Amino acid sequence: MQKLVFLFCSLPALIYGKVIEVFPNQNNASVLACFEAASPMDTIYFNEGLYFIHDITISKPLTVSGAKNAILDGSGKYEMLTISGTSVKIIGLTLRNAGYSSMNDYAAIKVIDAADVLIENNTITDAYFAIHLSNVSRSTIRNNLIRGLSLSEQLNGNAIHAWKCDQLLIENNTVSQHRDGIYLEFVTHSIIRLNVSSRQLRYGLHFMFSNDDEYSQNTFANNGAGVAVMYSRRVKMSENVFRDNWGASSYGLLLKDIVDSEITNNRFETNTKGIHMEGSNRIQVRNNSFKDNGWGLVIQASCMDNLFTYNNFINNSFDVATNGQVTLNRFENNYWDEYEGYDLDRNGVGDIPYHPLSLFSVMIEQNPAILILIKSFMMQMLERMEKAIPGLTPEHFVDLYPLMKAVGND
Repeated sequence: MQKLVFLFCSLPALIYGKVIEVFPNQNNASVLACFEAASPMDTIYFNEGLYFIHDITISKPLTVSGAKNAILDGSGKYEMLTISGTSVKIIGLTLRNAGYSSMNDYAAIKVIDAADVLIENNTITDAYFAIHLSNVSRSTIRNNLIRGLSLSEQLNGNAIHAWKCDQLLIENNTVSQHRDGIYLEFVTHSIIRLNVSSRQLRYGLHFMFSNDDEYSQNTFANNGAGVAVMYSRRVKMSENVFRDNWGASSYGLLLKDIVDSEITNNRFETNTKGIHMEGSNRIQVRNNSFKDNGWGLVIQASCMDNLFTYNNFINNSFDVATNGQVTLNRFENNYWDEYEGYDLDRNGVGDIPYHPLSLFSVMIEQNPAILILIKSFMMQMLERMEKAIPGLTPEHFVDLYPLMKAVGND
């Protein structure tokens, strides 16, 4: 084995922490031999060129990096790099064509039973799963460019997929054209920030059974739906942009059975629905902007004890909708662009309450087909009837203290 290593790899310095160079036009066995020859804390360096590799397992603390034009190719058939252990770093590689399997979750980079892993500054294209993590802790996924296959949901995996992980930092990645951009299931105490997730077939970001996490300063645009947070607790969502997520079942943000969470300082623009809430309780929704959406906010009757305050609702077709007759949520000090009240004492708060739930939006919840009448003369008549007879919509769906001016820069 030692002769094979020296035949295909260059060892510039036979000392602890040495760099092992790999050269192009080698078969997979010779590349694998370089990894086997490495000692803990060594660096495997791929020189410029094309490498057809598969099923390389890294189980000791190594740094794997490469030249700008070093390309690792999985031939569309295989798993490429598998990490299992601690303190492994994958930096500055280009990986493409990881395999597809209906039975296994093949990935360009798979991390299993590992800790303190860094995956940074890589480009991953045309992979079923790009980065797949299982039972991983204290690890960072940063500054990666990931582009998928744009196939159907069944034939496409997720860009960054995490299962049963703790203390992850997923930061400043640009991901597109996968099933989900970032998928988290049973993931705790993790931060997702400064990512751009666009043109996903399903969700830009997808939470399932994940508690005590935070996502902030991300952009979710042009996805099947922006973000879904499901069956989770204590999730903080702040300073994100949800825009251009259009479709018959599309949302900027879908909340299903989540509790004790915060949604603050986000922008929801040009989505079919800004936020859609089902079975979600004790959520603080404040200082957000809902602008140019079909529906700004849809709150199902299964939601309770949520507070909506200091939000802006501007130029939405419908600011709020619900499917129930009783509301168990509070609206206070929000700005509504259709509010026509007055402020005689000039304290910035309207002197009469505002009922944001329109009769037409209530009717659409009961019979979606009548949406075709939007902007029609009939809709205008319904709006006038509402103002003359406010009791046509749920009495307690009201903002008692509407703001006269938009909050912040809107």
